[in-house]
Formats: sequence, structure tokens, C-alpha cells
Amino acid sequence: MDKSAKIIEGGSWVEIHRIVLEAGERAPQVPDDTKKVPLEMKVKGYLSSDAKLDDEVEIVTAVGRVVRGRLTAENPPYDHGFGKPILELMSIGREVKEILRDINNGDNGRRKGQ
Repeated sequence: MDKSAKIIEGGSWVEIHRIVLEAGERAPQVPDDTKKVPLEMKVKGYLSSDAKLDDEVEIVTAVGRVVRGRLTAENPPYDHGFGKPILELMSIGREVKEILRDINNGDNGRRKGQ
């Protein structure tokens, strides 16, 4: 069965794609390589009515915003990350807890001013 022929039911979790600005509409202060490509948007949300992949659809996002775009995926995964850990920052949580413990021990577990 052709994937584009499959009907995706309204209410399904989906992703849409839309061109927000064409390349020629980009702000003049953006870098030259950025000016050459359109500004694109991908948004996940709940499909408002039955549709097929590549149809122009309306979705309702998790916060209730209504957005239109081309249906690109059904049940899309979250595939973002925060990059590699920054080694210099990895010990900060432990160090802050030690500092706070030292401060609290210095005044019988109460915060200053209490």
C-alpha cells in the first residue's frame, strides 16, 4: 500500500511543515548563506480532521495553537538533543549542593534571615 494513500485519522499526533518565508523574503541582515534558503517550520500537534500525507492540514498544538501546513509524519518522534556534555559543567550540581550544605550547617540548617 502506498504510504501517501493511507488515511490518518483526525486526532492523531502528527507533524506538519510550512515555508514561513521564501528565500527572497528573508531579512536583509541575515548572513548571505541564510538568505539563499527559505525559513521553514515544523510543528507537532493533533490532526483536526482525517487526511493523507502531503495534504494541507490544520493541527492543534499541545498548547492549543491552531497551525496549518503540509502533513509530513504520523506519530513523529522527538529527535532533538542537547549535544555532548560539557565536562566543565558536569560537577556544578554537586558543588552547589556542597556549598549550600556548608552554608546551612553554619547556621543550624536555617537560611540566613529566618
